[in-house]
Amino acid sequence: MGPMETGRSAILDFEVTEADTAAAVGSGDLPVLGTPRLLAWCEAATCAALADELDPARTSVGTRVSLEHLAASAVGERVSVEATVSYADGRLVRFAVAASNASDGRLVGTGEITRVVVDRDRFLSRVGPPA
Repeated sequence: MGPMETGRSAILDFEVTEADTAAAVGSGDLPVLGTPRLLAWCEAATCAALADELDPARTSVGTRVSLEHLAASAVGERVSVEATVSYADGRLVRFAVAASNASDGRLVGTGEITRVVVDRDRFLSRVGPPA
């Protein structure tokens, strides 16, 4: 992996399903996009932004998240999530993330996610076997 460039980004599109709702993921009881699912989508976009930069022996792990869930999204709505590298220093990569309603551009969520690039085998060797 060479030096990561700021501005590198990825955009992923998702459709809100019943399985993505607050009621389904345990973060409330309403049938709207749950914050944990929005976070997972934002993290997926950060991984996509790094995908072409990492050789198979390396991966990235999330280390810090700040996310504001600003607007509800109903089942059936499409949400577009963009992750853009805002800062990079060695193995540390920070992303600005933004999610918007694909049909009207309404901002659904915004935040920052930090990931650290690690050697896959070395990282897993520190975790240990399951109990």
